[in-house]
Amino acid sequence: MANTSIPNTMKALVLPEPGKFEVRDVAVPEPDEGEVLCRIRAVAICGSDPEIIRGDLAGFWPPSYPFIPGHEWAGEVVAVGKGVRTYKVGDRVAGQAHKGCGYCRRCMEGSYNICENYGKPETGHRHYGFTNNGAYAQYNAYSIRSLTPLPSHISFKEGALVDTSGVVMHGMELTGITPGGTVVVIGPGPIGLIAMRMARALGAAKVIAVGRRDRLRFAKELCADEAVDFEKTDPIQAVKALTNGLGADEVFECSGAAGTMLQAVYMVRRGGKVGLLGVPEGKVADPIPTRYVVSNELSIYGSKANPNVSQKIVNLVATGKLKLKDLVSHAFPLEQFAEALDTFVSRKGCALKVVLEPNGKE
Repeated sequence: MANTSIPNTMKALVLPEPGKFEVRDVAVPEPDEGEVLCRIRAVAICGSDPEIIRGDLAGFWPPSYPFIPGHEWAGEVVAVGKGVRTYKVGDRVAGQAHKGCGYCRRCMEGSYNICENYGKPETGHRHYGFTNNGAYAQYNAYSIRSLTPLPSHISFKEGALVDTSGVVMHGMELTGITPGGTVVVIGPGPIGLIAMRMARALGAAKVIAVGRRDRLRFAKELCADEAVDFEKTDPIQAVKALTNGLGADEVFECSGAAGTMLQAVYMVRRGGKVGLLGVPEGKVADPIPTRYVVSNELSIYGSKANPNVSQKIVNLVATGKLKLKDLVSHAFPLEQFAEALDTFVSRKGCALKVVLEPNGKE
């Protein structure tokens, strides 16, 4: 089933080689069996995008050039491939980056984010924006397994944050949230701000933000009960003072900075849990105080991506339980990607989430 208004070519952000990008005309992809073609209406810049654009992981992310990055997106279905029955032309959708092979042990268990056939497209595996062309384009084809219906009262900009929010939800499902408990979030960037709101939605009574400068101010204004400035005080001692010397029930590390995982371990109470949501650079390798972890029965959870949670995020946003709209601080047309990227990386204008709109404003 096709939409005759679909053009043959489209504008896309193309990486011709490591460290370079340009907006150029490329062919509009056609949906394969089990896929739909989507018109991309909003795509948010993720913290992993700059390193992909720089070519820091060239040969892996992306596996080859030219390449189209981008993976936090929302849009509308404009054509459906063979065998598709669950989506039709005109449907609004939010995307996610991962689509597993579907038959390895991890996928069969539902953990397609850690598919054992990662990076092998011949098995059916896809990682859009990383190993397969992504959403910095006017159109892209996606497996229906990587889509979630988006209600009409949720904007495409908000829909582009479903992927980001799902990363938080997955980490919190692994780690758990103590009803009526205290949660600490280290790193009040977009992931951290969503984590604070998510913790509250999942039952936490008190949320403490650890950070600095404008983003810590945002955290206090938008969602945190207490704010700890690590440039002005020892964050571990500050958290202990705010929790009657006991520590938090859960601590979520959302910055990926060196030393913060160790701080998280010492901020949590006996029997508490640490969730690692931030993605550190490869050179970051925090030591783990094994004796302390064992003696206090602490649990540390690594968390990757957002499997099986997108519908939950959409439900929370749709019912007003999770607010995302005010986290989109800037929006640009695709042709202004260079300015958008600089705004995101340099945090110009107190940037939080920066969104591209490849097909114009909603």
